[in-house]
Amino acid sequence: MQKLYIGNKNYSSWSMRPWVLLTQAGIPFEEVRVRFDSFDAGSDFRKALSGITPVSKVPVLVDGDLVVWDTLAIAEYLAEKYPQHALWPADTHARARARSICAEMHSGFGHLRSHCPMNIEASLPDIGALVWRDKPGVRTDVARLVSMWSELLQAHGGPMLFGTFCIADAYFAPVCMRLRTYALPVPPEIAAYVQRVCALPGVQAWIEGALAEQDFRDFEEPYRVSR
Repeated sequence: MQKLYIGNKNYSSWSMRPWVLLTQAGIPFEEVRVRFDSFDAGSDFRKALSGITPVSKVPVLVDGDLVVWDTLAIAEYLAEKYPQHALWPADTHARARARSICAEMHSGFGHLRSHCPMNIEASLPDIGALVWRDKPGVRTDVARLVSMWSELLQAHGGPMLFGTFCIADAYFAPVCMRLRTYALPVPPEIAAYVQRVCALPGVQAWIEGALAEQDFRDFEEPYRVSR
C-alpha cells in the first residue's frame, strides 16, 4: 500500500492537502507521521526523512519504489493513477483553471502564510483583528481569495469550487483553516464555502487528528507561548 509521510496535523498545511485528497476520495493509504521537532539538519525530523526524499520535507508519497514529493506533484500523480476518482474537473477549461489556481496557491499568498500560519487547535480572533488592521498584504491576499472563490462558486454552482470536490478544494482546505482560526472577515458566501469545506468527511478527519495530537510546538506558535 502506498504511504504518505506527513508532519504534525495541527500545523502542517502542506501535509493536509494530499491527506485530505486521498481520504475524501476514498483512496487507501498508510499514514506515516513524522513529528516536527525542528527543521535543522540534525533534527529528528530531517533524519527520519533523509533516506526517503532528497529534500527532507513533507509531504512525501511512497508508492512501491516510486517517491513523489511536493503537494502539486503528488496531486498530479494521484489524478493519473486513479482516473476513476475524477480528482481534476472533467471539462478541459475547468481543469486548466483548477490547475492554475492550485499553482497560484502553491507559489503565492505569502502574506497570509507568514502572518496567519495554520494552527487548527487555536482560536485567535484577536490576533486576526490585529493582522487585518496592520498587514495590508494579508488583506490583499484575502481579497484575491474572495474574488477567485466567488467567481468559481458562481460559475459552477457550488457547493465546491468546481461543483464537486476536486484537488482545488483539497488545496485550499488549509486556507479555510486559517480563515477560521484567525476569524478573518469574508463575505457570507465565502464563509459558507469555508463551512462546507470544514464539514467534508476528509477535512473533519484531519481536524480530529489535529485536535488529538496535543503536541505544542513553540517554533510553530508565533502568537502563543503555551497551549
